[in-house]
Amino acid sequence: MTDSLTVSAAGDTAPPSGSAGMLGRLGDAMAGRTRLVFGIWLAVLVALGATAPSVFDSLAGAGWQANGSESVRVRELAEQHFGGNSSAAVQVVVHSDTATVDSPQVQQVVGEITGVFSGDARFGAVVPPQPGMSISPDGHTGILIAGANASTDDMVKAVDEHKAALTDLSGDGVEVYPTGASALWSDFNKANHDAMLEAEMFSWPVTLAIMVLAFGSLVAAGLPLLLTLAGLVASAGGLVLLNQITPISVWAMNFAMMFALALGIDYALFIVARFRDALTSAPNARAAVAETMDTAGKAVALSGLTVLVSLSAVLIVPAPAVRTMAVGIMFAVAFVLLATLTLLPAALGALGTKINAAALPHAKRQQHRSPRFAAWGRLLHDKPWPFAIGALIVLIGLSVPVFGLKVAMPSIQVVPADAPVRQGYELVQAQMGKGAPGMLQIIAPAADADRASSTAMTVDGISMVTPAQPAGDDSGLVMMQALPDVDPSDARMGEILDDLRDTLPSEALVGGAPAENLDLQQALDHYLPIIVGIILVLGFALLLIALQAPLIAALGTAVSLLSTAAAFGVAKLIFQDGHGASLLGFTPQGFLNGWGPVFFFAMIFAIAMDYTVFLLATAKEHYEHTGDPKRAQVDGMAHSGRVIFAAAAVMVAVFFTFALADPLPPKEMGIILGVAVLLDAFTVRLVLLPVLLRLTGHAAWRSPAWLRKALPSISFAHH
Repeated sequence: MTDSLTVSAAGDTAPPSGSAGMLGRLGDAMAGRTRLVFGIWLAVLVALGATAPSVFDSLAGAGWQANGSESVRVRELAEQHFGGNSSAAVQVVVHSDTATVDSPQVQQVVGEITGVFSGDARFGAVVPPQPGMSISPDGHTGILIAGANASTDDMVKAVDEHKAALTDLSGDGVEVYPTGASALWSDFNKANHDAMLEAEMFSWPVTLAIMVLAFGSLVAAGLPLLLTLAGLVASAGGLVLLNQITPISVWAMNFAMMFALALGIDYALFIVARFRDALTSAPNARAAVAETMDTAGKAVALSGLTVLVSLSAVLIVPAPAVRTMAVGIMFAVAFVLLATLTLLPAALGALGTKINAAALPHAKRQQHRSPRFAAWGRLLHDKPWPFAIGALIVLIGLSVPVFGLKVAMPSIQVVPADAPVRQGYELVQAQMGKGAPGMLQIIAPAADADRASSTAMTVDGISMVTPAQPAGDDSGLVMMQALPDVDPSDARMGEILDDLRDTLPSEALVGGAPAENLDLQQALDHYLPIIVGIILVLGFALLLIALQAPLIAALGTAVSLLSTAAAFGVAKLIFQDGHGASLLGFTPQGFLNGWGPVFFFAMIFAIAMDYTVFLLATAKEHYEHTGDPKRAQVDGMAHSGRVIFAAAAVMVAVFFTFALADPLPPKEMGIILGVAVLLDAFTVRLVLLPVLLRLTGHAAWRSPAWLRKALPSISFAHH
């Protein structure tokens, strides 16, 4: 494919067929049909935007389970044969300091609670507090159980609708708190949603300010934000429609909002900066758009593809919430990428030189080829070893703590202290023991009931087993509740669960909310090395296809892995060891949330490869022009350094605003991703990778003839 472009002086003729690369021709077509492109996107945004406001109410609230696990099987059996008394059942804690549970005053409240659940088909059998099972020893605290007669997602929505009515029953010395797994996800999703929206609202003005300083023009700075907003609206509406086919976790949109905002601005920055440079030499705006898409457009397309490929590896985890989180981010990135390759070229073609309108005074002296970054590139070229050693010391030093990283599913501490579910949880612990909120469920054939009960009591860590309750049908099954003597998030819970499963009769199954968390964690741990391997192989393959050079593709992949390890090392120091916890306003759990390594690895590696593609694509463009590795390294840095710096500043601003959130998971997400960008952009892309280009010279770009024949021909030069 020949990457050249012929444009008339008037700029009204399209380039001859075959004279430009595919993306160059696409950019020319978009710039030449601005009204059509704007019309199509307006129709898409109106259609999808109509459903976008309901995205947080429509999406699913649960799905944190390992499909096919023993604990999920127990929940299914409980819903089928035991009136829905499963891990998804709603537990309502009733407490009075002055009256006992069997007093008329408290019994009246219990009746009112039952009335809240009546008439809603999502709830199964309602079991009032039972002596010896769900009433505290002093008689002042009881737990009413409303069975789950719907999916876990629908149960979370049911709690959303009824929890206000339940908590309103508190009064006259009686306290009412809905708790249990469904209530936990209801309260946590709301807290998380509010925190994410606050962070988004704070990040937008900060982002705009950074971009105005970077571009020096209000129009050039505002365009990426509008483009990203279009992509977010389209993806939000698309997720609502997709949710009609298969449940999509509300976390999908939370992640998508943050990730798409950061990447959308990243892509637009690269395109707009290249377009402004092309305007200085191209005969007209349409030609400048074609040149931009023929060069920077390829880097953006390959970067977007790398992000999508990295996230697609997460889809192998058999957990609905984890899979749909990946789908949500991929959906948003795909829309943002589509807008970058179609809507943005059309907007640039329509704006032309007006892209520099409302410019700040310093912008008139600004060049695309940054003299400062050119000087930095020459310094790295002249003195590579001190910078290489320094960067490696920083990255390796921060990577070392990762070997002591511990992961577990989130504890009750991720929920705000004033949330009803946490108040109920802590009250149950105070009245009935540490393990009371996390009872393990044992389902066994009736013939094995006595043996299962006596065997369970021999397990170290089990302090009580309730009498066997027969199923409400002819299934021949019984259910028992085993009370652990540790908090559900205690590390010993895993040992207790394993011992139970090992010693119980073979037909007995163990489940419950703690077991579901532990089974999910085991699945995440099992799939993590597989996901890492897939991402590394596919990332290397995409870089190899893009750059046609095996050495620099391998080095680019290796340094991305190193920066990712360093980010996790910092995560261990902060969130596991608690360094800086008081400053950041959280109580460390002693571990990183269990889904973090799988998701954050994919996201951090995707961001790292994003910068890798931008830097190396620009360097390769200059190497193709000159054949000089020094010019490639210095000019690659000169032409991409400012964009990488600005894009990193925007990403850090976006991610670090989430550090202000009260719930721990968004705080983890923001800090870990923000640190990852800081390390990757400023230590790897602006120091280590350029130094590696210097040290490898021509070998960085060399490719054997057989490999060039096997790979598709991709050039980043525009002739």
